[in-house]
Amino acid sequence: MIGLLIVLSITITLFVWGKYPPDVIALMSMLALYLIGILDLSETLSGFSNPTVIMIAALFIIGEGLARTGWTALAGKKFVAWAEKSVPKLLIIVTLGSGILSGFVSNTGTVAALLPVTVSAAWKAGTLPSKLLMPVAFGSNTGGLLTLTGTPPNIIVSNTLAEKGLEGFSFFEFGLIGLPLMLVAILYFRYLGYKLLPKHKTQDRPVNIDSEVHKWIANYSIGDNMYRLRIRSMSQLIDTKIQDWDFEKEYNVSIVRLRRRHPNVLKGTPAFVEFPKPETEMRYHDIITVKGMAQDVDRLILHFKLAVIPKAFEKSELKKELINQEVGMVEMLVTPTSFFVGRTIPLGKYLKKSNIQLLGASRDGKPLHGKNITIKAGDAFIIRGSWKNIDSLKNVYDNLVISGSPEAMAKDIDELTIKSYVSLATLILMITLFVLDILPGAIAALICAGIILLTRCVPISKAYKGISWTSVVMIAAMIPMGLALQKTGTAEMVANGLVNHLGSVSPLLLLAGIFFATTIFSQTINNSATAVLMAPIAFLSAISLGVSPEPFMIVVAISASTAFLTPVGTTTNAMVMGSGGYMFLDYVKVGGPLLLIFFIITMLLVPVIWPF
Repeated sequence: MIGLLIVLSITITLFVWGKYPPDVIALMSMLALYLIGILDLSETLSGFSNPTVIMIAALFIIGEGLARTGWTALAGKKFVAWAEKSVPKLLIIVTLGSGILSGFVSNTGTVAALLPVTVSAAWKAGTLPSKLLMPVAFGSNTGGLLTLTGTPPNIIVSNTLAEKGLEGFSFFEFGLIGLPLMLVAILYFRYLGYKLLPKHKTQDRPVNIDSEVHKWIANYSIGDNMYRLRIRSMSQLIDTKIQDWDFEKEYNVSIVRLRRRHPNVLKGTPAFVEFPKPETEMRYHDIITVKGMAQDVDRLILHFKLAVIPKAFEKSELKKELINQEVGMVEMLVTPTSFFVGRTIPLGKYLKKSNIQLLGASRDGKPLHGKNITIKAGDAFIIRGSWKNIDSLKNVYDNLVISGSPEAMAKDIDELTIKSYVSLATLILMITLFVLDILPGAIAALICAGIILLTRCVPISKAYKGISWTSVVMIAAMIPMGLALQKTGTAEMVANGLVNHLGSVSPLLLLAGIFFATTIFSQTINNSATAVLMAPIAFLSAISLGVSPEPFMIVVAISASTAFLTPVGTTTNAMVMGSGGYMFLDYVKVGGPLLLIFFIITMLLVPVIWPF
C-alpha cells in the first residue's frame, strides 16, 4: 500500500506540475505499478482493452465527422447570428450553444468550433472576447452532463456500475441533473458571472473563413474574368471529357466548376463537380464556371456553341462557387528560393503535379491582372484545390508559405452536403442504439465510427488525427491505478474513512465529501483521470454504508466536470485562456461562485432523483 501511495502522490504531483504530457505521466505511473509488483502484466495492460477506452476513441471519430461535414461550424455561426449585437443575448446563446453541442460532440471539439465565431461576434457586438470565452468553456464542461457520451467521466462511472454487476445509466439519464445545472450556469453568467468576467484586451484574431474569402475575393480580384456558361444541345462538348480539349493551351481558359442540371445520383453523377478533373465528362445542359480574359471566353463560346448566363457573381455566391467541404482556397506566399521564382504561369492554370489551381495573384499588395504571370519572390497567390492537396502542397514544392491552417479552415465551412446528413444520421443511430440498449456501448460506437469512415465523412487518412490520443492513452493508463487502489485495499480504506467520519453522520454528508474530494482532484488532474480514481472509492463508500451507489457515481461525474478554478483542469479551459487573455486568478474569481452553486444544486437534487 505504501508503494501505491508513493506512486499515486508522484503521479498527482506531476499532473499538477504540468511539465510533462498527461499521457506520458499516466504511462509512467502504469509501468511503476507493474515494476514494484502491485499489478501483474494482464492487470497492467487491462486499460487498453477496456470498453470505456474503445468507446471514447470511437466517439472522437464521430465528433470529427460532425465537425468535418459542417455541423459544428453551422451551429456555431447560427448561435452568433441569432444574438445579433445584443451582448446579454449573445452570452446566453454561446453558453447554451456550447452546452448543447458538447452533449453530443467532445467538449474540445465544441470549444474549437465556437471559439473563432465567438471571438468574432464579441468584437462585432462591441465587447471583448474575455467577456464571452470563459462561459463557452464552462458551458461545454457543463453540457457534457446532458448525455451518457457527453464527457468521458459519464461513461467511466456508468461502466463502473456495469462492471460491478449493476445496471449502468441510460443515455439521457444524466440530463436529469445536467439540464438544471446547464440552466443555472446560463443564469449565473447572465446576471452575476458577466460582472465578474475580466476586461482583457487581446489582438489575436482567429482565421474566419468567411471574412478571409471575402477579403481574398476583393484583394485579388478573383471575381474578375469569371463567367458561367451553359452547354447547349448542339455543342460538341456533350459526352466528351475535359482532357479531350486543351482549354488552357488553345483558349487560355480554365474550368473552375461544373454544375449538372440533370444529375443522376443512382449512377454516381453528382450535382456539382467542385474541382473538375481531366477525366470529368461534360453533359447537355451542364453549367461550367470558367476563368479567362473576355476575348478568350468569347472565342470559346462561339467555337463550342455555348450560352452565357449573364448574372454577375455576388460575394457570398462567389464564395459558394469556390469552396466547400471538399475544395478550398488559401493564400500562398513565394519565397526567394522557391521552385516558382522566374517561371511564367498563366492565372487559372492547374498545376498537374499537385492538382492545384492558381486562381489569383498579387504583388506588393496589388492584384495582377495579366493572364501570364512571371513569378517573383514575395508574390502572393490564391490557390484552389482539394483541402487534402492544399495540406500536402509543401511536400510537393519546397519553400512555400501557406497562410493559415487548411485543416482548421476546412472545418470552418458551414455548407452542408450529403455527407453532412450521413454524419448526422450516424449520430442519431448511435443515440438510438444507446437508448434502446440494442448493443453494448463500445460496439455501437465502433459501428457508427465505421460508418463515418466508410462514407468518408472523415477521410481514413485523417481518422487517427481526429482522436485525442492524449486523452485515450491517459485514460487507458490510469485505469490500472483504479484497479491497484482496489487490489491493495487503499480504495476500501479511503472509503471506510469517509464512511466512518462522514457517513456515520448522514449519507448526504458523505455525498458532499465525495463531491469535494473529486472536485479538488479535477482542478489539477484531467477529469477522466479523476473519475477513474474516484469512481471505485465512491462505489465502495456507498456499499460500505449500505446505500445505493447511483447518487455517489452521479456526483463523481458532476464534480469531475467542475474544473472551474484553474486553466489546467480541462483542455477547454486552457483553449480559451490565450484568446481571452485570462490570468490564473480569473478562473478562481469567476469559477468559485459557480462551483459553490453547483455543489448546492447537486446536494439538493441528486438525492431526490437517485434516492439513497
